[in-house]
Order: sequence, then C-alpha cells, then structure tokens
Amino acid sequence: MAERLLPTTVVGSYPQPDWLVDREALVHRPPPRVRAKDIWRIPEPLLERAQDDATILAIRDMERAGLDIITDGEIRRESYSNRLATALEGIDNDHPFEGKGRTGRPMLVPRIVGPIRRTRPVELRDMEFLRANTDRRTKITLPGPFTMLQQAKDDYYGDEEAAAMDYAAAVNEEIKALVAAGAEVIQLDEPYMEAQPDKARRYALKAIDCALAGIAATTAVHLCFGYAYVVARKQIGGGYSFLAELEGCSVKQVSIEAAQPRLDLAILRDLPSKTVILGVIDMGDPRIETPETVAGRIRKALDYVSPERLVIAPDCGMKYLSRATAFGKLKAMVDGAALVRKEIAG
Repeated sequence: MAERLLPTTVVGSYPQPDWLVDREALVHRPPPRVRAKDIWRIPEPLLERAQDDATILAIRDMERAGLDIITDGEIRRESYSNRLATALEGIDNDHPFEGKGRTGRPMLVPRIVGPIRRTRPVELRDMEFLRANTDRRTKITLPGPFTMLQQAKDDYYGDEEAAAMDYAAAVNEEIKALVAAGAEVIQLDEPYMEAQPDKARRYALKAIDCALAGIAATTAVHLCFGYAYVVARKQIGGGYSFLAELEGCSVKQVSIEAAQPRLDLAILRDLPSKTVILGVIDMGDPRIETPETVAGRIRKALDYVSPERLVIAPDCGMKYLSRATAFGKLKAMVDGAALVRKEIAG
C-alpha cells in the first residue's frame, strides 16, 4: 500500500507520566548525559514493568491522535541520548567530567577511556515492544555518533574523527538489530551538528554515512536548536548554520525545527533530493495550535518542497510538555495535515 501524502509522525519523545518520573527533577536540570536514576519514581524491581505500561499509554495516545508513524515515546529514557551512549564499552559513567552543554550550562558528561564498542543490544527490547503493540508504521530514534562524541570527554583517542567513527560503527550494529526487529524508520538525533557546524563539516557526514551503511529501512536525521524550555526563540538567530551540507549525505530524510524559530523555509531549496520532516508544532508555546495554523505552516513549505517530499511532525521532542498539551498539539497537527491533503486532492 502506498504511503499517504503528508504522513504525520513525532520526532521521538512523548511526555512521561508524573507517576513514572519526578518531573520537577527532570525539568530543573540539564538533560542528563550520564545516568540519572533519581528521576524514576518506581523502584528498580518494578521499573521495567511500569515503563512498559507508560509506553503503551504513549502508543495509544499517538494512535488516538491519528499519527501515521509512531515511536515508543522514548518513555524508558532519561534523555534522548544517554540510554545508548552510556551503554557502550569504553565509556566511564562513574567518574564524569564537568563540561558545558550547548547552551553553556554546566553538565556532567561521561569519559571515553577505551575503544568504543557495542557489546550488547540496548534499544532492541524497546523496538520489539513497540512492534508488538501497534500495527502502524514505526520509527525508533538513536543519538547520532557526532552528537554522542560532543557529549563526552575524550580521555583515550586524542582524535575526534577516530572516536566519531567508532561511535558510528557501534550505532550501525544497533540499527541493524532494530531493523531486524521491525523498525521501518530509523532516526539519528544530531542536534550538535547545528551547535558545532565547523566540526560537523570536518567529519559528521562521514560518521553518519558509516552509521547508516547497509541499512534498508527509511533513514532520517534530526537537527534542532535545543529543547524550547531551555533555548528561547531570541537565542536561535537567523536559522540553521548546518543544513545544506546534508544534501551530500546518504540519509533519506532530514528533520528540522521550523515553527518555533519562524524558519525561512526558502532554505529547503538546499535539500533538493531529501524528504523533509517539517516541524510545524512549536514546543516553546504552551498553547495548542489550531488545525488552520498548522495547515498554514505546511502551505508555506509547499512553496519550496513538493508534497511527496514532506512528512509532518512537531519541531522537536515533546517530553517537557504536559500529556494533555502534547496530545492536543498532535491532534491539531494531524487535522491540519488533513486540511492540506484535502486541498491538494482538489
């Protein structure tokens, strides 16, 4: 069956229930790069079962909202990146380094103390659980190799490109297991390409191509300016500092933030061969968009991209919103896409 025009999806995360995580502890700290076990309200013997229950809630919300492509909501994660990044061999999480995040806030990051290797599956059960609990198309997200390197202190390689390539090889092994478990879309989250464009130009695309080598599923990469609760609109500037470069990468889809930054969508001309996952839901505005507002944002993109090359999504992950707000925004997004789809059909 052919995929419908303007399919809808999420970038990755969905709000975790308050009974599962301490939301105050989650919100009032930088996104964790080492483990942050203190955010979980459920004791360890019952935690996995509770995470399963919360994941089913997220799946059902996405289905009720009408999404075409869904994730597991990243319910089991303390951040988008640390579930995988802290599970690799060669990483010391017990003696973290105090560095700075992309916004300049202090942040504890793991140390690289040996060769980076994947020695076991990390997100495989997450994908198997998602596949077993929905009949819709599925997507799973992983932190990209470039971003994981920027979120670590290198005490071993002394060569950033070499470290990035070992991260990429580990990611590639994980992706192959996820595709075998039924993942139809694989998304790498690479926000640090926007934050570190000069480094990204040197070796990020090479690392991404390595991470995606031999992958038969639809591949995507997500770039953003950071969670809206941390990064205000006025801090974003004029737009992406690293985007057109992805035209030369093997990835099939590029996911961008467009609603909150009021992005000039003429930049989409720089990605003539890519499908664009267009952010049309503002994570920095607690108000729920109307379907008409969403439709207007989609129409602006159609000036530069054909509808066959558009996927509709929120700007970024939704984990810092309330569940009611997140659901309302997703429903408006689905309804707004339907309005434009109807107009195109005539």
